[in-house]
Amino acid sequence: MNQAELHRILALKSQENKDSLDLDVLYNRRLSANISLIKTHFFSLYQEVEHKDYFFKLLDQIALLFKARPTELKNQDLERLNSGNWYQSEKMVGMQLYVDRFNKDINGLKEKLPYFQDLGINFLHLMPITTRPTGENDGGYAVNSYHEIDGKYGTKKDFLDFAKKARENNMFLMLDFVVNHTSDEFEWAEKAKKGSLHHQNYYYTYADRHIPDEFEKTLPEIFPQSAPGNFTYNEEMEKWVMTCFNTYQWDLNYRNPEVFIEMLGNLMSLANLGVDVIRFDALAFLWKKLGTLSQNLPEAHTLISLFRMCLQVIAPGVILLAEAIVAPRNIIKYFGEGISEGNECEIAYNASLMALLWNSIATKKASLMLKSLTEIPNKPNDGTWINYIRCHDDIGLGYDDDFVRAMGSDPTAHKQFILNYYTGRLEWSPAKGLMFMYNPKNGDGRITGSAASLLGLETALELKNKIIIDYAISKILMMHGIILTYGGIPMIYAGDEIATLNDYSYEQNQDHVNDNRWVNRPIQNWDVVASLNKTKENPSTIVYNGLKNMIRLRKEHVLFKDSNEVKIHGCPNEHVFVYERTYKNDSVWVLSNFNELTETLDIGWLLSIGIHAGKNSIDLLTQETFNLIHNALPLKPFQQLWIKNI
Repeated sequence: MNQAELHRILALKSQENKDSLDLDVLYNRRLSANISLIKTHFFSLYQEVEHKDYFFKLLDQIALLFKARPTELKNQDLERLNSGNWYQSEKMVGMQLYVDRFNKDINGLKEKLPYFQDLGINFLHLMPITTRPTGENDGGYAVNSYHEIDGKYGTKKDFLDFAKKARENNMFLMLDFVVNHTSDEFEWAEKAKKGSLHHQNYYYTYADRHIPDEFEKTLPEIFPQSAPGNFTYNEEMEKWVMTCFNTYQWDLNYRNPEVFIEMLGNLMSLANLGVDVIRFDALAFLWKKLGTLSQNLPEAHTLISLFRMCLQVIAPGVILLAEAIVAPRNIIKYFGEGISEGNECEIAYNASLMALLWNSIATKKASLMLKSLTEIPNKPNDGTWINYIRCHDDIGLGYDDDFVRAMGSDPTAHKQFILNYYTGRLEWSPAKGLMFMYNPKNGDGRITGSAASLLGLETALELKNKIIIDYAISKILMMHGIILTYGGIPMIYAGDEIATLNDYSYEQNQDHVNDNRWVNRPIQNWDVVASLNKTKENPSTIVYNGLKNMIRLRKEHVLFKDSNEVKIHGCPNEHVFVYERTYKNDSVWVLSNFNELTETLDIGWLLSIGIHAGKNSIDLLTQETFNLIHNALPLKPFQQLWIKNI
């Protein structure tokens, strides 16, 4: 039992005792339930002898933050507790978007609520909308404020009105909490630059290069091309400051307990805007230690759990998403281990599945995906994944090298092949992507590009080749079909639902030209949306209607909720990926052919995993039964089936 389940029990017992309306009573019970863990975590990070006063400051801060939470949201917190793990529901289907690029501003976004409802979207991840520096700002991830809305998007009132409208329409909202760093224009940074030693201690600042040089011996470079190194000299302070991401993003010093207490306040300011899920950005980097990579350290996990234990007391209806794009075995840890099991983040990005899907497209085989997903430990029952094929960021190739070797490949050569496949270095590849942040020191690199262009649609349209156009469309739908049926919340990237191609206009934008991730950050094409269904053979129409059908089917079948009921079957055909979703006595098998040739599965094997082949089962996607050929089930190139016995 994790702490969330304990709070749920306490809330239900309070209702039985007729004191459920006393929000303060329930707050005190949550505090009593969590205070021992809060104390343990706090003093494991900050020695008790020196920091006892800060612990009492933290308790005072928690009380003040609860008092400041709007009553409407406090009541919603209790509803969420009573509803159980609402975020694991089969009804959850998300979309990630930039507000300004989707439809100008917050009010423009509100106008498009019917569009989301038509497609079946009820969970929105809005990219950063708070104030940021003019010019380069890492797409808003260099924050000047954690809760003030940038004027280009509207006002705070606009957002509060939008959040209320979203709640009325049973739509959930997610915003980013940039927890690792601020911009160099943030109020603490400005005070530090003016000579405040107190605020210089909110960051990692050094008068000379001695300690920075020691850090550099082991710290990797996040952006080796545009921001090499991990420290920047600030002339106003006459000091070096740690800047692991960009020169204008200053890493916060969580070794200082004041930073944690202040950031908890910033977290709640964001939550009080009416946000349901808070995405902890770059949380793997939170704790820095000499002689290490300063990523995924035990102290970082303790810090995240401390945030969550405090948040549960103040606002138990708000949950956390771990933005940890790390090695497969490390991702699981962000749900919590040991005394923190189930007590870190409720949600994490399934970056492993994402990378493995792109690997399977390039290799035309599901072998590495099968091995990787079956050998990674299960997540806790109360956690869930964000499953996605594309996001605003680059695609990192986070494969486990041991698994690649086990498949008979050299990890370095394999990664180079994948990079070459997607970035135009293989003449036969239909993919049109770009290389992002290639590091010649180790041959590492990442990939940018829209899903449709990476899956060959841009090339196919240029060639006017109907066959490879159909292949590209099938790949787009197959990839989305997997994230819609695999355990977790599917997150569609805005524009992918209408098969948007690469946007090369970033090359003419002075603020974007040095960051080719903007090639997959397009402006939503509402002319294309308006023309949907006018031309049935249009790729945008086929993809939109295909996704709409799959989303509807997902919501109609409770077995697609995330209860860890995903059984991956070791398919004898290396090109086909097969898994089964079950609920009580009901099952659906999802079969995906990653090859450009028709592949077959023997009836004997299908029967062995429970499929009643032939006329005794149907494909939910088409509502058609199957015709076996020579006692085998054929799967066309890039075809996907959702099989249900009848």
